[in-house]
Amino acid sequence: MNIATNPFKAEWSRRGNLLCHGHWIITFEGRSVELPESRREKDMGTRGIYSIIDPDDETFADGFPEDEWILENVEWLTDCFFDNAIPLDEENYRAFWKAVNRQDWRCTSCAGCM
Repeated sequence: MNIATNPFKAEWSRRGNLLCHGHWIITFEGRSVELPESRREKDMGTRGIYSIIDPDDETFADGFPEDEWILENVEWLTDCFFDNAIPLDEENYRAFWKAVNRQDWRCTSCAGCM
């Protein structure tokens, strides 16, 4: 699966500074996905380097890689998929991770708090 064929589209509502004041905008096959309230305004914890100072330094890597993230989040994600009529297929769990990983952030990602 590539970005063009991923049924999920994920976007963080804020750009630039103060990322922590945004929220997730996620769709599945063009339909809006309602996230649990506890997940709507927080980073997703996916693996990435979230340093604005040195975005290539592995020292600043944080979060879970795909397989570990799915295992850590399977309970709430399964409930979310069920509530949003998303098939509970492994491919969809992986597609969700890929979509949010591209837009994930950490509170140090934008330096808005510095």
